[in-house]
Amino acid sequence: MTANVTPLSKVEPLSLRDRLPQRPAFAEEALDSETLLRGQREILIRHGDKVYRLRHTSNDKLILTK
Repeated sequence: MTANVTPLSKVEPLSLRDRLPQRPAFAEEALDSETLLRGQREILIRHGDKVYRLRHTSNDKLILTK
């Protein structure tokens, strides 16, 4: 059994752009804050092993804290 291997001398090096992880394009459709908050003034969001608090202030701003 022989492996189909390309010699390193024939492999093209990757450009810096090709080596960086690709970011997804910005979502064209945004979520409405009312959908996230569902009438509440604050919610907790779990991201991995951390929990964040999204709060709707009396000045009509959103604050995300760890």
